[in-house]
Amino acid sequence: MGLLDTIGLTKKITRPRLYSFLSDHRSTEKTLDVGCGNSMYGDLFPNRVTMDIEARDGVTVDIIADAHDLHMIDSESFDVVLCTEVLEHLHSPAKAISEFHRVLKTGGVLIITTRFIFPLHDTPNDFFRFTKYGLKELLKEFEIKDFVEESNTIETLAVMHQRIGFQCDTLWLKPFKIYWFITARIIMLLSRMITSEYGDIGHKKKEKNILSSGYYVSAVKQ
Repeated sequence: MGLLDTIGLTKKITRPRLYSFLSDHRSTEKTLDVGCGNSMYGDLFPNRVTMDIEARDGVTVDIIADAHDLHMIDSESFDVVLCTEVLEHLHSPAKAISEFHRVLKTGGVLIITTRFIFPLHDTPNDFFRFTKYGLKELLKEFEIKDFVEESNTIETLAVMHQRIGFQCDTLWLKPFKIYWFITARIIMLLSRMITSEYGDIGHKKKEKNILSSGYYVSAVKQ
């Protein structure tokens, strides 16, 4: 994808939005980075303890643990819990959320980013997709401070086209995947076409963004 990278066709549509959200919520407080992966956002949370389910090449993982069971961490010991692009990969997300609540200090902040309309990825450990209503139910023990939809309905279609380009072969030839990257950019130009959206086919319940590729949330432990 060298040429496509150079001309920007394969630049992930949502990555700048995710980074912007996390930048707005950056913190120097003691942070538990759950599922730290390759530590993409470590610069925004310098006082952090990294945690993952396994060791990572080139990354210092302070705690090897399963997010469903953080018994090795004392209750109310962190100011921030950061959980980016992990929740959909947890087989029992409610259990993990309960653990995040336990290890946070009162007044501490939980930062979550996760997927709604999105292809299978990192299989087979890809278990759930969350609507905004489902996420709010999961976080009912918290006070939600910021809830951001990653993309609007048309932009979500563009994200899907781009992911097809990333994750599929087209007509058996890799060069043909450029079709998906080009159509993704064209679709982005139409992102303001929809003027009203509804949560039912009878158009009785107004809704905002019936499609979104994901959600970004910050919530406070009461």
